[in-house]
Amino acid sequence: MTTVDGAPYSAQPTNTFGLGLHHVQLAIPPGSEAECRKFYVDIIGMTELRKPPDLAGRGGLWLRADSLEIHLGVEADFRPARKAHPGILVEDLEGLASWLSECGVDVEWDAKFPGFRRCYAFDHVGNRLEFMCRDSADQNWE
Repeated sequence: MTTVDGAPYSAQPTNTFGLGLHHVQLAIPPGSEAECRKFYVDIIGMTELRKPPDLAGRGGLWLRADSLEIHLGVEADFRPARKAHPGILVEDLEGLASWLSECGVDVEWDAKFPGFRRCYAFDHVGNRLEFMCRDSADQNWE
C-alpha cells in the first residue's frame, strides 16, 4: 500500500511538528455515565480518570488503558457516531472480540484494510469503535 504521493505506507510517518494523539472524544447522552462505565470499565477494562475540577461539572467520563485515552463528553442533542470512530490498536484482537461477544456485544469483522485484521463493535450508547491489529501474514503492509 502507498500514500497518495506514492510513498510507502508506514506505521511511523513523521511530521515536522511531531504530532501525536492524546485522546479521542466521543459524545454520550446526558445521564448515561453509569451505562458507559459498564462498557468501557467493566467490559473493555479501562480505568476511569478523575476529571479536573473545572471540567467535572460537565458530566461525562475520562478513561485510560495502556496508551489509549478516551473522553466521553455529554451532548444534549446526542446522536451516536455510527460512521465516525476511533481506530483502536489491540494486541489480542481475537481475545477482545471473543470477550466482547461473551459480554453480549455484537462484533462485526471486516477484512478490507490491507495489513490489518479488524472488527467493529458499538458501545452501550451506539458509538462505533474499530478494534484492529497488524496482520503479519499480509505483506502489503510495510
